Amino acid sequence: MTENRTTGVRVAGIGMHVPQIIATNEDFAKIVETSDEWITQRTGIKERHITNGEPTYYIGAKAAKKALDDAGIKPEDVGLIIATTVTADYYTPSLACLIQREIGAIGSMAIDINCACAGFVYGFDMAKRYLQTDHSLRYVLLVAAEELSKFVDYSDRTTCVLFGDGAAAFVMKRSENTYFSSFLGADGNGAEFLAARGLKAENAFRINEEEFDMKMPDTKKHYLYQNGKEVYKFAVNALPNAVMKACEKLEMQPSELDAIVPHQANIRIIETAAKNLGVSLNKFPMYIDRYGNTSSASIPIAFCEAVKEGKICKGDMICLVGFGGGLTYGAVIFEY
Repeated sequence: MTENRTTGVRVAGIGMHVPQIIATNEDFAKIVETSDEWITQRTGIKERHITNGEPTYYIGAKAAKKALDDAGIKPEDVGLIIATTVTADYYTPSLACLIQREIGAIGSMAIDINCACAGFVYGFDMAKRYLQTDHSLRYVLLVAAEELSKFVDYSDRTTCVLFGDGAAAFVMKRSENTYFSSFLGADGNGAEFLAARGLKAENAFRINEEEFDMKMPDTKKHYLYQNGKEVYKFAVNALPNAVMKACEKLEMQPSELDAIVPHQANIRIIETAAKNLGVSLNKFPMYIDRYGNTSSASIPIAFCEAVKEGKICKGDMICLVGFGGGLTYGAVIFEY
């Protein structure tokens, strides 16, 4: 590893929150043609948490408050809130503004980003850049909150069994003379493979009946569409490539990392990535069996669980790596 350290970041506090309702594979077998064996073998998922009507900002604020408590800081110490989600409750106001209101961090900057399942990685990199360039900024609160149950089609057995709801948050601060690296990217040519439609262009003056998004899928209502085969092909390449590119910037090998926390989408993707990287699967904290795919919240939820179980410790070199709709991908390496 190169000895060239730089201005990086430290994670000062973490927190997570998941809804109380748990939907098991057996529960899904009651509403669609599937089975525990079929789901487990193909995905590694056994259960997932589902909201009982509480909004996305509510579960995000719950996680945020736990992270603030863990960091030992007050809401007014936060200068920037970055919220990552694909399931915001409103087009406006932003999720970040609603979380700000709930935790009492009035006056801080508030930004939403939508980079799908890679959102937390993008947000982590963004937080680092704000902290590095604005020395009046002491703490950034990075919150991922997702309720995939909002746009899952519960009559589609190929997608509904994959997703769950949850939130997690990091409090981040500037750290001098530390290791940091990132590699982010996207491939819009694959946008059609994972999509959920927002509002169509319908207005009182429209006379044209042609649909312009000819390459995008004609999704049912707002429901999520996924081309599983194409997303899998993308993911098994994007995950190891992002890790390798981030490692190259530090002149280190992936095997030198203490832990690689991946987006928790599919156990087969993670197993293939570990093999391609030549890294023991033991270095990949996985909790997909408990939570399913929670989009941008999956990485910080897995991180929180790994810390709780002693799989990640202070001082460890950590890589967070995500991939998802867009198609987006990215990895960050930092010292915990």
